[in-house]
Amino acid sequence: MTLLYTLDLLGTAAFAASGALAGIRRDMDIFGVLVLGIVTAIGGGTMRDLLLGDIPPFIFQNETYLYISIAVSLAVFVFHRNLDLLRHPLPYFDAVGLGTFVVIGTGKALDYQIGFVGSVMMGVMTATAGGMFRDVLSSRVPLVLQKEVYASACLAGGVLLSLLNHTSIPRPWALLVSALTVIILRLLAIRYNWSLPRRCNDTVEQ
Repeated sequence: MTLLYTLDLLGTAAFAASGALAGIRRDMDIFGVLVLGIVTAIGGGTMRDLLLGDIPPFIFQNETYLYISIAVSLAVFVFHRNLDLLRHPLPYFDAVGLGTFVVIGTGKALDYQIGFVGSVMMGVMTATAGGMFRDVLSSRVPLVLQKEVYASACLAGGVLLSLLNHTSIPRPWALLVSALTVIILRLLAIRYNWSLPRRCNDTVEQ
């Protein structure tokens, strides 16, 4: 089992947990919690594979991802009252998943001979689309559209990997460096509350 695959599974579990917790906060039943957990964990990668024409998508080629998503979502549903210790480290596991998903998505698009912009988009989508589905289904403004450094960290990692792909650096090292870039940027954003600039709404309601 490679390091990237191990981190991929860890990220899948973290994303599933965040989706399941969102369902619980919205007072959903077990089916709703399962749907949010699974969609958050595998939604981005599934969309990527469909757009790239890799049929069937990865979750049916390796059902481990699906089993992990289901198991974690069920565990969160059953034991969520006892998971206070998990709530603190969950954003950090999420950051690991974010970096891993970006490089997997970007790398796969590069292997399919997709261009620079398209490959970066595939990487960002792999990492963020599941979370967008989670937020939309739970009636929240998607995190990637808010001020936090989230999608922008993914963008940086995807761009870096696409550039490194044109150098003599071995692919495993390029993947690792790019994933670490995303993870570090996201962790720093969490630690120091970094955010992107946004316009203030100066409109006064009548």
